[in-house]
Amino acid sequence: MSAAHHLPALAIVVPLVIAYLMPLFDRWRRGWCTPAALAALGFSFAASLVMAWQVMTHGPFSYQMGNWPPPWGIELYIDYLAVFTALTMTGVSLIVLVYGSRDLLHELKPHLLGWYYTLYLLLIASMVGMALTNDIFNLFVFVEICAIAACGIISIKESRECLEAAFKYLVLSALGSGCLLLAIALLYMVTGHLNFTFIAQALPEAMRLYPNNILAALALLLVGMGVKSALFPLHVWLPDAHSSAPSPSSAVLSGLVIKIYAVALLRILYQVFPDSIFEVTPVLTILLVMSSLAIIVGSMFAVVQEDIKKMLAYSSIAQIGYVFLGFSLMEISALTGGILHMFNHAMMKAMLFLAAGAFIYGTGVRRLSDLKGIGLTMPVPAAAFTIGALAMVGIPLTNGFISKWFLVLGALRGGQTFFAVVILISSLLNGFYYLPIIVNAYFGEPQGAVAEPKRLPRLMQAPLVILGFGCLLFGIFPSLIIGLASRAGQALLGM
Repeated sequence: MSAAHHLPALAIVVPLVIAYLMPLFDRWRRGWCTPAALAALGFSFAASLVMAWQVMTHGPFSYQMGNWPPPWGIELYIDYLAVFTALTMTGVSLIVLVYGSRDLLHELKPHLLGWYYTLYLLLIASMVGMALTNDIFNLFVFVEICAIAACGIISIKESRECLEAAFKYLVLSALGSGCLLLAIALLYMVTGHLNFTFIAQALPEAMRLYPNNILAALALLLVGMGVKSALFPLHVWLPDAHSSAPSPSSAVLSGLVIKIYAVALLRILYQVFPDSIFEVTPVLTILLVMSSLAIIVGSMFAVVQEDIKKMLAYSSIAQIGYVFLGFSLMEISALTGGILHMFNHAMMKAMLFLAAGAFIYGTGVRRLSDLKGIGLTMPVPAAAFTIGALAMVGIPLTNGFISKWFLVLGALRGGQTFFAVVILISSLLNGFYYLPIIVNAYFGEPQGAVAEPKRLPRLMQAPLVILGFGCLLFGIFPSLIIGLASRAGQALLGM
């Protein structure tokens, strides 16, 4: 067999292996840590690109670990949604790590850098594993790795705020994991399988025999994944965790981590549970209500924030609402918009957190009212923040406009005008808290540390330029990514 045949496994295994070698590099060859971490993520991104080409050319395919066929062995299933998610996770995390290779020298103690890379690689490998796996217990294993690594990259800064936020995250994430494990146990009890495909085949008969068990499993899945993806009102851990963590951690936590749990729930709802489940329980209606509240309430909380990273954290609650709204409308345009928004928001929010980190690196200032004139003294991060803010509002020619357009279109086509109005109101609220920051950045008078900021290293500027260019590129030429997102949506709806 060629090495290309094993790319699904290697995309997960290579970052895991390098993660466990990182403490050795840190002890004896500290200079190898950053290149090794970047090479591992670069390999996973390249593998995801090749898999995306294979799927778009020849269709979805499966990979059996150790040549053990399902249901006995662990199966990876590489379809349109899997490669779309893997590309998003590896691509954005690679760009963030380039930025972090300099910013972390400023935010962390030197002896912690190797350990940070270990946690970061474990985090990304687990998310790629969650995207590709076709086994529900294997999914749980990756969920646990992801949760522990996420707590680690928050608490590694060792400040009181980080430790408190990480502890809160750990407690609530453990509750979510418990719900998920109980749901898996209930599904295994009534189907006798852990493979998604075999569970899906056995569930219609199980629905007839054990309806209460399956409804309980569905409720537990909804709560467990809702906590982990910070879906309102299960979001209480998010603002502190995302605002107090190092800036690269904030970027991946907000841009990537909460999305992967949404993808996992989406796959289980659409690919595992039978369509009849939506007729006997209002799960989609519940998700629509929760996502609508997330969109409005998250935006309202963001409006009143003074700390730039806390404002961005509350904004993430609203943005995950868009993703779940697209998933719950059961309409192809809306589903495409929800899938597309995962990618677009990953780029936008990563760039905004990195730009905020650059402001803090250069000036030490976090209060929005103290950032007047920052656009004149730190032009590159200010320009990146401006592009990201306009994209979050949904201004045309930005990628944020494209996904919101599809969501509104899907709501209108599905006869759900109310949810189209919710999206428009949220965009208006986004304008309330983003546009004044842009105006103050370019028309305010810089004072204090903002007037003479520390010079930003090129390795911190380049990722901002790349992400800003990407937000405009995918806004002007959305066809570059819409094809894959659309096919993912069609496959989920069985079209």
